[in-house]
Amino acid sequence: MMKLKSFEHQTGYNFILTFENGETQEIDLENLIGQYVTLAETVTAQLNVEWGCLEFKAGMVDIEPKTLYKYAIQNILGSRTDSSFLETARPHF
Repeated sequence: MMKLKSFEHQTGYNFILTFENGETQEIDLENLIGQYVTLAETVTAQLNVEWGCLEFKAGMVDIEPKTLYKYAIQNILGSRTDSSFLETARPHF
């Protein structure tokens, strides 16, 4: 599993993500989280250091590290967006 080490929120749904292997990717997360996190709620982003995942809305929405890393790689490479990624971005209650 490739944990998220740190992130920087840019504007909108754009984030710079740094993973534990040292890779840094700038990606747009709108397709992944847009139906769960509004544009205004993107400022609630936080890193869960124990799990290495990106969370929003006080942990009600999270993206597991494996999903986030795969999405980042596919986004950079310009590959298709696989809807299976959306499975793990559901709000958790």
